[in-house]
Amino acid sequence: MKRTKINILTALGETPGQVLVKGWVRTKRDSKEFSFMEVNDGSCLKNIQVIANKDLENYGEIQGVTTGTSLIVEGELVASPGKGQKWEIQASHVEIVSLAPESYPLQKKRHTDEYLRTIAHLRPRTNKYGAIFRIRSEIAFAIHKFYRDKGFRYLTAPLITGSDCEGAGEMFRVTSLSPTEVQNAGRMDFTKDFFGQESNLTVSGQLSAEMFALSLGDVYTFGPTFRAENSNTSRHVAEFWMLEPEMAFCDLEGNMDHGEELVKYLVGHAMEHCEEDLSLFFQFVDKSLPALMDTLLKQEFARLSYTEAIDVLKKSNKPFEFPVEYGIDLQSEHERFLAEEYFKKPVFLTDYPKTIKPFYMRMNGDDKTVAAMDLLVPRIGELIGGSQREERLDRLENRMEEMNLPRDPYWWYLDSRRFGSVPHAGFGLGFERFLMMITGVTNIRDVVPFPRTPGNIDF
Repeated sequence: MKRTKINILTALGETPGQVLVKGWVRTKRDSKEFSFMEVNDGSCLKNIQVIANKDLENYGEIQGVTTGTSLIVEGELVASPGKGQKWEIQASHVEIVSLAPESYPLQKKRHTDEYLRTIAHLRPRTNKYGAIFRIRSEIAFAIHKFYRDKGFRYLTAPLITGSDCEGAGEMFRVTSLSPTEVQNAGRMDFTKDFFGQESNLTVSGQLSAEMFALSLGDVYTFGPTFRAENSNTSRHVAEFWMLEPEMAFCDLEGNMDHGEELVKYLVGHAMEHCEEDLSLFFQFVDKSLPALMDTLLKQEFARLSYTEAIDVLKKSNKPFEFPVEYGIDLQSEHERFLAEEYFKKPVFLTDYPKTIKPFYMRMNGDDKTVAAMDLLVPRIGELIGGSQREERLDRLENRMEEMNLPRDPYWWYLDSRRFGSVPHAGFGLGFERFLMMITGVTNIRDVVPFPRTPGNIDF
């Protein structure tokens, strides 16, 4: 009889027949006549029970199978009489690929997130982290599908750059100079470096996306970005992924419309295609998540200006750790109050003071604020940050002068405002923050496969 090679996710929806499954043992118990093994192959949250009887030629070896052992199982998929499972496999052959020692660090008990970060190479084998990274994979796919269906073009922006998009200076330097050369010179001579000038890992693909939006129309970048911020909070990692759409002939209102449509689409996709994995987080991580998802899907996002938000915060009489005054960069506690307590739903803040925003944002008519927008969501704070870009060459040059930014490194960026400039807008969505929002995970390290943080470059 023909055997069908399947994964466990497929097996759970199959009809009886001969199958071939490959995976890892989660638990095992023995009787005189049988060994019962719960096997998982990473395709879904559920395990499948494998029953190996004493008639198998290697039954003695099977009795020695331990948690974490990798197996190849051939057998018949049959209806299971046990509770909580539709199918089980009556094995006709069990091949032990690699026998795990008794010291295997993932046993049948609850491990803390802190401990699992120390074994990040094994934590995807747990229910929680297997679910997180399947969701991460599915949402990455959904992003590309959303933009392909809308006619956007995908741009792979450079990871090595000579430009500091955000102007904060928190960048990782890239150099081919040896430590000895640098030490002997006393300071770095970038003319002798690989690129002949100072180079860094990018904090954003936005500037590149703008160039392509002014050529191809609507585009997006989606990839890793880097920030050398010496912060060990639950919200910061040194390497993270950003989604950055850029839209030609688009203003601030259109930018917000697009951001709201995107978030609703991704949440809907997660609810449709990640239902089983999300159920783990709904049940064991944060029971308020279903209500949040419902809000994200069904309610129109609020919109108000930064100035109005400052007024709301001041009148709240809430004892914030960071005092509220016009001109401050809002802290997470301010953002979460607006989204969680005041509006009880996502809210766009617009028209920030120019003094706290980068040079490329379009100046408003008051010459004090810029056409910026941030999307604040419950539990997370800022999920999206963006703006309408300054398309007017003279205004852009004036802004760069105000901020003491040299023009030479940005000659190409200024050129784009000389030759057929048009209004355009875009934003950045923190991919990991989105994953935290829909799973209830509170530490960004736990939605990144191998997190990079200060003092940590393991794995």
